[in-house]
Amino acid sequence: MAGRPRKPTALRILEGNPGRRPLPQNEPKPVPIAPKCPLWIKGEARKEWKRVVPMLDALGVLTEMDVTAFEIYCRTYAQWKYAEEQLNKEGLTITTPNGHKQTSPYVSIANQCKKIMRNYLAAFGMTPVDRARKSVAPKDEDDEFASLLSR
Repeated sequence: MAGRPRKPTALRILEGNPGRRPLPQNEPKPVPIAPKCPLWIKGEARKEWKRVVPMLDALGVLTEMDVTAFEIYCRTYAQWKYAEEQLNKEGLTITTPNGHKQTSPYVSIANQCKKIMRNYLAAFGMTPVDRARKSVAPKDEDDEFASLLSR
């Protein structure tokens, strides 16, 4: 399929349907619910899951269907953090066995992880630009804080 990928209907609605095209009627609508962290997610990836899920859950953005995508984000975050820690310890360059200086492989790993994370951050509305494009109602309408936000 050529061209840009379709934007999910939920995002089009949150953005006010700027193109004014008819919205699909039969698209699946999963219930926003915070998925539990899978047991195989360990270390920094698990910490990131526990840090971010409550925020996304409060916005009603995360569903059970999003576990794999969010898992990829968390695992990529952990890889990026590891690569950055190695760069802090070893520096940006390494010396080869022949005595030549070259860029550390962790530079490439960190850069690739940043590209992947950027896509997932955008998908979940986790950057200022992406949040500015969305208007999300708080998940719990009975919450006093939520009612203040909706005024």
